[in-house]
Amino acid sequence: MGVEIERKFLLTSDAWRAAVVRSERMSQGYLIDAAALRAGGVRCSVRVRIAGDGAWLNIKSAVHGIERREYDYPIPLADAERQLAEFCDARLEKTRHYVPCGDYTFEIDEFHGDNAGLVVAELELPAVDAPFERPAWLGAEVSDRPRYYNIHLINHPFARWSAAEKSGAV
Repeated sequence: MGVEIERKFLLTSDAWRAAVVRSERMSQGYLIDAAALRAGGVRCSVRVRIAGDGAWLNIKSAVHGIERREYDYPIPLADAERQLAEFCDARLEKTRHYVPCGDYTFEIDEFHGDNAGLVVAELELPAVDAPFERPAWLGAEVSDRPRYYNIHLINHPFARWSAAEKSGAV
């Protein structure tokens, strides 16, 4: 059974850019939309993602917090492109930057399109309480704030956030 333990953070500066070892463009959409998840009618999100020359189907439990059940399955690129075109209401576009730090690698997502301006660091850990280095550019943790979840950004993009939401005050 797959488990994802992921923490999300805002950033305090662009200093992380000097440590990027790899970047890749990603496009993704959801086969179950955020409204269905909010209504409580479903127990998981189902995502189609294209990254580079690969594609995956991802199923993740619909719970808030840093620990969730998650399953990733590689699928043919042509299938992913067709699913995104025919089954997804919208796409989320981003560039993921990989930044090693201590024993782990931060995945920093720089969003595009209606989510341009939003940059979030994610860190996958082996345990909920696993210690990790906190670089100076790492800001407030937002793991418990659903508005930073990718599925939420499709229906409520960063461009439509209030000034208070963009500052992290609410």
